[in-house]
Amino acid sequence: MTNKDLFKIAETFFEDKGWTSFPFQKNSWNAFLKGKHGLLNAPTGSGKTYALWIAIVLNYIKQNPDYKKKPSKGLKAVWITPLRSLSNEIAQTTQSFVDAIELPFKVGIRTGDTSSKERSAQKKSMPDLLITTPESLHLLLASKDRNNTFKTCEALVIDEWHELLGTKRGVQMELAISRLRTISSGIRIWGISATIGNLNQAQDVLLGVPTHEHNTQLNDNVIPKDRVLIKANIKKDIKVQSIIPKKMDKMPWRGHLGLHLLEDVVHIINSSKSTLIFTNTRAQCEIWFQALMSSHPEFAGEVAMHHGSINKETRIWVENAIRNESLKACVCTSSLDLGVDFAPVETIIQVGGPKGVARFLQRAGRSGHRPGETSVIYFLPTHALELIEASALQKAVTNQAVEDRLPYLLCYDVLIQYLCTLAVGGGFYPDQIYKEIKQTFCFQSISQEEWQWCLNFIVHGSNSLSNYDEYKKVEIDDTGRYFIDSRAIAMRHRLQIGTIVTGQDVTVKYVTGGYVGTIEEYFISKLNRGDVFVFAGRTLEFVRLKGMVAQVRISNKKKGQVSNWQGSRLPLSSQLGELLREEMINFQTGKKKSPEVQALKDIIKRQQQESIIPLPDQFLIETFKTREGYHSVFYPFEGRFVHEAMAGLIAYRVSLLQPISFSLAFNDYGFELLSDQPFNMQDLLDNNLLTPDMLSQDMIASVNATELAKRQFRDIAVIAGLVFTGYPNKIIKTKHLQNSSQLLFEVFKDNEPDNLLLRQAYTETYEQQIEEYRLRESLERIKSQDIIWNQCDKPTPFSFPIITDRLRAKLSSEKLADRIKRMQLKWE
Repeated sequence: MTNKDLFKIAETFFEDKGWTSFPFQKNSWNAFLKGKHGLLNAPTGSGKTYALWIAIVLNYIKQNPDYKKKPSKGLKAVWITPLRSLSNEIAQTTQSFVDAIELPFKVGIRTGDTSSKERSAQKKSMPDLLITTPESLHLLLASKDRNNTFKTCEALVIDEWHELLGTKRGVQMELAISRLRTISSGIRIWGISATIGNLNQAQDVLLGVPTHEHNTQLNDNVIPKDRVLIKANIKKDIKVQSIIPKKMDKMPWRGHLGLHLLEDVVHIINSSKSTLIFTNTRAQCEIWFQALMSSHPEFAGEVAMHHGSINKETRIWVENAIRNESLKACVCTSSLDLGVDFAPVETIIQVGGPKGVARFLQRAGRSGHRPGETSVIYFLPTHALELIEASALQKAVTNQAVEDRLPYLLCYDVLIQYLCTLAVGGGFYPDQIYKEIKQTFCFQSISQEEWQWCLNFIVHGSNSLSNYDEYKKVEIDDTGRYFIDSRAIAMRHRLQIGTIVTGQDVTVKYVTGGYVGTIEEYFISKLNRGDVFVFAGRTLEFVRLKGMVAQVRISNKKKGQVSNWQGSRLPLSSQLGELLREEMINFQTGKKKSPEVQALKDIIKRQQQESIIPLPDQFLIETFKTREGYHSVFYPFEGRFVHEAMAGLIAYRVSLLQPISFSLAFNDYGFELLSDQPFNMQDLLDNNLLTPDMLSQDMIASVNATELAKRQFRDIAVIAGLVFTGYPNKIIKTKHLQNSSQLLFEVFKDNEPDNLLLRQAYTETYEQQIEEYRLRESLERIKSQDIIWNQCDKPTPFSFPIITDRLRAKLSSEKLADRIKRMQLKWE
């Protein structure tokens, strides 16, 4: 059967649906049929799933012209999704095509939600297409039958590759790909990505890199040279509109989470067929849902909530309700960011700055999720200055200026877990696996010494732990095969496969037994019997904590503390920070006649009276005195992570000139040093304290790197299997995990300073928590800018949000609002 005949099958399917295939879809079909590997880049809602699934099916038909007969047994393709909530959508899409062309293929799903009965059935007879997650794929690799499972597999598709790239789950996929290439020599590797800046590097991470060692055995045909990058030349029309408050405080603050614009949101909901309201955190999601229900009880049954801690049944019900248009609106988090095809959604509302261009585009693409349709997204500022962010985002949408996703390098903890996975699943021979991992992007530079250290670690538990049998997991037989024979060790390893390490979750159930969802242990641990809290859209009374189950009952009280989660604040991306600095000129001159510029004109005028609006080639510092002390506020516009590190760095450098202590505060736009005595700012400028010189040494001294590395080491210890998180319903408490990992950290630090996991903890601390590379780039930029130091009489509109964020940590919400109101009246 010729390619023309094969394409006719696909085109007929499209015609029956009333669709027309895009050139990028045909290019994908053609490339796959020629045996190529590749990365497909196309906008959300343009038909990427059909581009690759149809290619896989057409390739099967090419090899089996009598395709309507019963297909040969065995797995034909694996489809990886980063979110298990997307699996049902992908299954429906893929099954619809094979059903339409009368190909008797079976599509199966294997995720954490799959029942044990279904898993057992799959073990006996695998579906033709398996939709799964990185973690579930590794569980299959931990099976002794893995070679038989994957030997017939001819395609591996990684969906939403941009979400996995730059995470340890992405490293998991690199390692899995390296193994599957050996098990099935004819397998074709493809990735799908919508929003990503560094496409060529993303393709290299996906498909691997050839080694540069003088070893011909390593440079075999495993790494695909016949690769292609396919871009869809489809311009997605995105309409961005800011929700402008009718009244603007001249002293803006991050208060009420934008709830003063609730009625504007209600108007949008009522004028749209369906609306998704995106919030950045689960706590914010809960607050907005409760506010809508309290103010508009008529929305009951028409407005729902969706986030990752709500139980599976409720999430699925909400997703289906959006599809069949029985919901007017849904308040959600990033749980609905990706890939789910919500054709009926007409409008998107983004509450607060999304902190990244790619995230904003992804969310905008949830509406008009069909080729050729316009996506409509409203930006709702949680404080006035976020309107500058909104203006910058509009420019980014026009220019498609999305962020790079930086890949991880040398994740020893993930490698150690992977080696144990292979050892559980029948064992491995080190020479063969070393060849495979050397051709992954993550481990291309691993040395023989580092490799040998990892092997010794899984066998002996490292030098300092060699006397403890519990760390000796892997055995070696006479042939040199590394394997795990202990059923107990194998079970514990399978339970802990994965790289997502969060605070331990507590199951929330009614006293009568009904399941509500899961919430982090640290929040529940703060509650006393009888305390009322809001979770999953319900007001609940805490009864007791029994094991890892929080028992609750419905409360009649209208208010309660909102459940919250750790680590929920997103940092501003470097791309959006740069756009913000560039956008300042429009707000300074007022020439741009946008609604955002007009809305902020009074605040901008006040800022210019008290200080300046910094231009892209200027770096602004403001100092003033209040009854709290002496304030110094700096404005790099680089995001809260960079500002937190820079604040500590500058405080340390100033203390070398003058014995002084500071309180630090920061947000995405700047940071504050507050002291009870003045210091000479001119000394700071004259002594080049805002330069990248001696940065590494000063960072070690200014940041408690050891303490931060201890926290980072906990996650590494869990992934590497040094610390066991517990059995189902017998989860080990977070504080016990922390204590165990800290003890191991101290042992390694004192007795084995060259331990690779210890080194990794420090590396990840500087690269991820402190973002040292961004800090260095920021200081390089500041070095070339004109530094403007303004000595102000009182706080400025730019500094006010930073001051109030510091107060937020000390005061209750009611006291905070009263205090800020008094401050606003005084300074306005």
